[in-house]
Amino acid sequence: MAEEEGPPVELRQRKKPKSSENKESAKEEKISDIPIPERAPKHVLFQRFAKIFIGCLAAVTSGMMYALYLSAYHERKFWFSNRQELEREITFQGDSAIYYSYYKDMLKAPSFERGVYELTHNNKTVSLKTINAVQQMSLYPELIASILYQATGSNEIIEPVYFYIGIVFGLQGIYVTALFVTSWLMSGTWLAGMLTVAWFVINRVDTTRIEYSIPLRENWALPYFACQIAALTGYLKSNLNTYGERFCYLLMSASTYTFMMMWEYSHYLLFLQAISLFLLDTFSVEQSDKVYEVYKIYIFSLFLGYLLQFENPALLVSPLLSLVAALMLAKCLQMFVPHKENGHMLKFLEVKFGLNMTKNFTMNWLLCQESLQAPSQDFFLRLTQSSLLPFYILVLIICFLSMLQVIFRRINGKSLKETVTLEDGRIGERPEIIYHVIHTILLGSLAMVIEGLKYIWIPYVCMLAAFGVCSPELWMTLFKWLRLRTVHPILLALILSMAVPTIIGLSLWKEFFPRLMTELMELQEFYDPDTVELMTWIKRQAPVAAVFAGSPQLMGAIKLCTGWMVTSLPLYNDDDLLKRNENIYQIYSKRSAEDIYKILTSYKANYLIVEDAICNEVGPMRGCRVKDLLDIANGHMVCEEGDKLTYSKYGRFCHEVKINYSPYVNYFTRVYWNRSYFVYKINTVISFQS
Repeated sequence: MAEEEGPPVELRQRKKPKSSENKESAKEEKISDIPIPERAPKHVLFQRFAKIFIGCLAAVTSGMMYALYLSAYHERKFWFSNRQELEREITFQGDSAIYYSYYKDMLKAPSFERGVYELTHNNKTVSLKTINAVQQMSLYPELIASILYQATGSNEIIEPVYFYIGIVFGLQGIYVTALFVTSWLMSGTWLAGMLTVAWFVINRVDTTRIEYSIPLRENWALPYFACQIAALTGYLKSNLNTYGERFCYLLMSASTYTFMMMWEYSHYLLFLQAISLFLLDTFSVEQSDKVYEVYKIYIFSLFLGYLLQFENPALLVSPLLSLVAALMLAKCLQMFVPHKENGHMLKFLEVKFGLNMTKNFTMNWLLCQESLQAPSQDFFLRLTQSSLLPFYILVLIICFLSMLQVIFRRINGKSLKETVTLEDGRIGERPEIIYHVIHTILLGSLAMVIEGLKYIWIPYVCMLAAFGVCSPELWMTLFKWLRLRTVHPILLALILSMAVPTIIGLSLWKEFFPRLMTELMELQEFYDPDTVELMTWIKRQAPVAAVFAGSPQLMGAIKLCTGWMVTSLPLYNDDDLLKRNENIYQIYSKRSAEDIYKILTSYKANYLIVEDAICNEVGPMRGCRVKDLLDIANGHMVCEEGDKLTYSKYGRFCHEVKINYSPYVNYFTRVYWNRSYFVYKINTVISFQS
């Protein structure tokens, strides 16, 4: 389809000539049949140009304004410009701290090549472990940011941290612009793009995590995914000319590749997209989950059928063969290229959906994270208050039912119209609409189980809802079902496609614009003096070769703020790091001083940091506290009926070590403490004098 040229009618045809000679003759015949389009009048060309110019200007302006808004809000929230470098870096929490620390390392390297080599052969982050940080943590954003910072001479103009967060905020502007364009392409009016941006910003608590964790991989990657979807939407449109089709194809290729490079989990999103496209191509509403042996039966049957049906070419171009061949190839690659990430994901999903039970600390700890829980009632309430959810449901129902009508027509052998007009009221016949309906249903289904996926789903909820209320085709489809007679349906559809979004926009402006301005006017402050004091003590008192042990989140901050080596990192895609995290967390379990000492010295740790917030954690969910999860994993707490309870004769280590009595003082010496942290030096020479 991508190779054929001609009017929209030709793009919808799926028949293919049987031989190369027939193919050439058919192509020549088709070219000769193409009517030469008449030159449009000047005033029509001017109107088209003005519409495109205003729409592009609105899209770019929306993206720039959103980026500036994020920058201003970030400054107000953290009082960033008035902070010292250490206090600024503490605002990067958990894995965000790790990513930014490698950006700093790249800037300190004598050359870009040397910096890349040190990251790919990194033995200065985790004790007793050499890692390829670029591959394992997807550090391509930091490599790009560091080379741009030095190549553009920005080191003489702007501080590294402002350059880094400026790029991320700029990408968020591109994100919003891409959503604007997608909604515009689907509805035909840039008014839909404006409404998309308004809903996106108002619901930003549920559309992005940029306010809390700037360096996250998703903040670098999702803007490219949005560009890819915009390009795909244009590519699927049936009235696209050859040059537009080529441009969309190139943009889609570039953005897909970049998206995969920026985020290690990008292929899961692309897998959902591939399923959506497969369902679009076959007009199927369900997909059966076949086992590997059934795939072999399909291949054998197709091959045998091809021979017995006199080399029927239809079997060679069957979608079934394409899908099964791809799955078979993937299965072979898993045999030759073993990788455990998919295994971890499957185990997680099994436990998440109640298909299996586990006492594994890491698995249960992940399941207890708020982002992996089902959405709360507040989530739906926020979307309803901004009017997003009601209009999304309305648009989705109309598009989905219209899509089902198209499928049933095709199943019953009825031919589809070559050119769908507004009067037909068949919005479900547009391929880009079918794709977005399937895609949003897949994403929404997952977001209903895992709340963290709302940051991927809700932006497209904004886009789809805005497209629908601004699309005359959608209203016309509804009026066709209602068989409206009193008013001319086309006229009413055109009126509603302008009036409804205008009313929504005015109501959103009246209710939410003052809140946005208030947020920008309020001067907030990020206050964490205990962490600042801890980092200052480490930089001043700890030996350069010291290795620190503690919770993975704190270790990420230590790596960024001090550069000292640590025993673990807040990363969950490596078996060894997962095991390290679980072992180090034993400092909050009911284990003996000797057990903890052996664990820490096995990783060559010199200092141990105990966090009072974890040791005395109350938590809203009993059973999800770190100490509860450790007790379950160690058999010190009954998880379900029938479990055997193992009594521990030791108190909780994090409590006992603070009392300073034998045998704890024999292994550990307290060297620093404040209200939140207790730092112990791990003794190399052990004295057992009480």
